[in-house]
Amino acid sequence: MNESLGIGKIRGLQQIAGSGGIFTMAALDHRGSLERGLCRVDGPECYAEMVEFKMELCRALAPFASAVLLDPIYGAAQAISSSVLPKGTGLLVSVEATGYEGQSTARVTRILEGWGVEKIKRMGASAVKMLVYFRPDTGRLAATQLSTVEKTAIECRNFDIPFLVEPVAYPLESETAADFHSRKTELVIETARVMTALPIDVLKAEFPADTASGSDDAMLEACRRLDEASAKPWVILSAGAEFEVFRKEVEIACKAGASGFLAGRALWQEAVAKETDDKRIKFLNTVAAGRLKEISLIAENSGRPWYRRLGLELGFLAAVDEGWHERY
Repeated sequence: MNESLGIGKIRGLQQIAGSGGIFTMAALDHRGSLERGLCRVDGPECYAEMVEFKMELCRALAPFASAVLLDPIYGAAQAISSSVLPKGTGLLVSVEATGYEGQSTARVTRILEGWGVEKIKRMGASAVKMLVYFRPDTGRLAATQLSTVEKTAIECRNFDIPFLVEPVAYPLESETAADFHSRKTELVIETARVMTALPIDVLKAEFPADTASGSDDAMLEACRRLDEASAKPWVILSAGAEFEVFRKEVEIACKAGASGFLAGRALWQEAVAKETDDKRIKFLNTVAAGRLKEISLIAENSGRPWYRRLGLELGFLAAVDEGWHERY
């Protein structure tokens, strides 16, 4: 048995990927940013609004996703207890607290209080996800963030559950917007190299190029460099991009070696501003679901299956010797 990819991790990866080994996942774990856009008042009414919106998202998108990503506050347990999550759709659950500690130019990620890998495994989820704000060029702060990721990765290995990491770059105090923009490609690529040296399972990467000003060839080259830097399967995140932009990013990233996507607001962000429940639900069931189907087809046709990224084949993901259960 492969110690770095235990049978539990293999099963979890099978659950969050499609039958062809491509991840076509929907991110529904937004908290702070969604509260600000959705809730009219704080307190119990906001909680109820958030839960209902996430259930609407899940009803509309989960049947067409290989997996959904939900948070433990408003979505994960609720989707199970209300039978909204289809039995054939994988479940990723966030482990981090929303937002960050420290200054906006020196961000520190924390595990959500009262939550953790063991509970995510116990609730029957397929995988653990962590968003971590990260700059590889910040010395001690970068080391602190890497330590948080590594500790969580070791927990995931101990509980034999897949671990997806979502590193997100941000501008430092000394940087202008133009400076940050010019460094973004190198930051994303170096972050991929550093993060995938840890015992994580899937990298949820930012798109490493500017779709507004870059040529298709330049964007493809940046994604190929990201693919070379990543030692693990990687998927592309949407980062709030407009759908047509993200569609292009999925196409290019998968051509370069990505194993799919984990798409959030690019699919459904307009629903937040709909005036009535009926209009919102109609949008989710038609436009948002249609978008997910469209980019899923792109990823399935051109993405690299996660197991091939690891040099494995579908029919032989691990050597299972006699007596494996005694050593497990």
